[in-house]
Amino acid sequence: MTTISEVLAAARARLTRLAPTDAAAAVLDGARLVDIRPGWQRLAEGTVPGAVVIERNHLEWRLDPTSDARIDAAVDHDVAWVVLCSEGYTSSLAAAALQDLGLHRATDVVGGYRAWEAAGLPTAPGSDAPPEYAASPGGH
Repeated sequence: MTTISEVLAAARARLTRLAPTDAAAAVLDGARLVDIRPGWQRLAEGTVPGAVVIERNHLEWRLDPTSDARIDAAVDHDVAWVVLCSEGYTSSLAAAALQDLGLHRATDVVGGYRAWEAAGLPTAPGSDAPPEYAASPGGH
């Protein structure tokens, strides 16, 4: 039997995780920050300006470049996706799942949104607005 701690450790062993300041630098260099927190959590904690919002339950379908439900930015398997959750746990599992899809540059932010905010990086007031793809025709 495998525990969640073991699954998390295995996921993180495959990632080159980024400290918040390194994640911000990666975004400046062209990586895409993707916020996977649910709306209630973004509303309570805050948001990161410019982050792509894709709640966790849609992530693989939206970022797989072969999926009919992909977002426009999911152009190929070489896109650098930096996954952000609240504290950096779910994002590690999500980034590993993206690597399983061949998105080999996927990683996550150590400490998540809370560490991003604590590092003094840009944030905005919370919002539980639906992701852009949810408001578009065929938004699955």
